[in-house]
This record gives sequence, C-alpha cells and structure tokens, in this order.
Amino acid sequence: MEGEIINRVSNSGLTQLDLEEWYPKGDRLGFNIEKYLFKGLILKELDFRAALKELDWSIYKGVFVAVHCSADAIVPTWAYMLVSQYLSPFAAKVLFCDPSQIDSYLYSEILSKIDVEEFRDKRVIVKGCSKFPVPVSAYVEVSALLTPLVQSLMYGEPCSNVPLYKKKKINSAIV
Repeated sequence: MEGEIINRVSNSGLTQLDLEEWYPKGDRLGFNIEKYLFKGLILKELDFRAALKELDWSIYKGVFVAVHCSADAIVPTWAYMLVSQYLSPFAAKVLFCDPSQIDSYLYSEILSKIDVEEFRDKRVIVKGCSKFPVPVSAYVEVSALLTPLVQSLMYGEPCSNVPLYKKKKINSAIV
C-alpha cells in the first residue's frame, strides 16, 4: 500500500531498557549529624541522645534518608547507628551516604535484583532521556551487568542512539 506508515523501530528487534521505570518513588532527605555537634566539632553523648529523643521522627515516614555528617569531625560509629535506630520505624530506607548519593544507592540495590538473563543475546538499547534524575552510576552499573550477555548495547533512543558494545562474531572455520 502506497504511503503506508511502517514503524521500523518496533520491527527492529531492539529491546529497550528504561531505567526510569525503576525510579523509586518517595521523598529524599538528609539527616545531618553536624547540627548536633558541640561547637561543630565534638559529639557529646548525653546531649546527643537527649536531642534525638526529643525529635519528631514521624516527619521521615516513607522517606529515603541519608544519614551523614557534613562537618570535618570525628563522629563515632555508634552515633550513626543510633540515628538509624530512630529512623528505621519511619523511613522507607536509611542509608549512610551524602544525600546526593541516595539514588545511586537505591539503583544499585534495584539492579542487583534484576534478572539479567532476559537480555541474553539481545540487542539492547538503554533509554537515555528521563523525567526523573536517574544517576549516571545506574547507567554505568547496568552497562557492566549487560555487556557480558547482550548481542549489542546502545544508549539513547532507537531512532538516534550511540553504539556502546557489539559482541564479536566467532569464526567457526576450522584452522
């Protein structure tokens, strides 16, 4: 039929992987121990415990929380653990990291659980543009996971992509 529109992308045999589909919904907050340090340097145990006891922890309900200290101070490990104890009943996830790293940690956990075998010997394109802030670390990690399995790996959109990897064809001729 003349003038018929053919969707060449859907007929291309490409498998599209969209990391945005796995973006964990929920707010992200940091819990900075710095504001509980005496003179910005020292953690006084009794004062710290009293301050934590007085906090309204319900504000962290369903939130991904990064526990950290932005001050250049030595904070004992138990202090982070204590904060985690208070947060755990409320937070969706408690992490020890800078707040800017929350998504990297969440994606690492998500990617560790996917069945990569479904991509074996396929031509995979990892979707590039997204509405959510998918971290670069997720793209790096998914590339490392898929490269040993896939026929080819690309980044972008089916109509304009960047080829990243193509499995070498093995010559079956006997030498």
